[in-house]
Amino acid sequence: MASEHMPKMNSLQMSWQPQYRCSKYRHVFGKPANKESCYDCVPITRSVQDNHFCAVNPIFIAVVTECAGGGAFLVIPIQQSGKLDPHHPKVCGHRGNVLDIKWNPFNDYVIASCSEDATVKIWDIPKHLLNKNLTNPSKELLGHTRRVGLIEWHPTASNIIFSTGYDYKIMIWNIDSDDPVIYSPVRTIECHKDVILSMSFNTDGSLLATFLQRQDN
Repeated sequence: MASEHMPKMNSLQMSWQPQYRCSKYRHVFGKPANKESCYDCVPITRSVQDNHFCAVNPIFIAVVTECAGGGAFLVIPIQQSGKLDPHHPKVCGHRGNVLDIKWNPFNDYVIASCSEDATVKIWDIPKHLLNKNLTNPSKELLGHTRRVGLIEWHPTASNIIFSTGYDYKIMIWNIDSDDPVIYSPVRTIECHKDVILSMSFNTDGSLLATFLQRQDN
């Protein structure tokens, strides 16, 4: 039997690894929840379009819903799965459709909403949960001249929230105030020439990225 000589490999060749990085999530996959863990009969809005109609924190799920005569959203405890009561209380105080909702990252019982009525509202959700419709916000932010499409809490500065509207402006608000209505943002950014479709902070909040439709020259 003839013996075959394998070519010698140096230590560099033996320690070679692929240039691409293997994801540590490569074996993670999604599994549909069973029926008992789902939320049924939730009347989700058809008016949000490309914005956020759902927001979640460790305690609640908030969902923008259909409401005659204005905008509203539901706040459902995460543990309360199953069929939703058709008379479940709503958060309803906007005069137009709700376009975005965001939970405060520093307080799981505070949520912000913005609307076609050109306002941003801050809501305090009671710890004993809602037993009737919540119509009075803790704060109302008035500054935009057209509908407000997006809101974003600052990730590291408490009580600071950003809003952007169809007036092409980004407004920075400090809600740490005793006044229930705040008319003036602490700063307004007016460098955009079209509607902002998305905005997001980096981890420490030192940078804000915005995206808008491409402009023709």
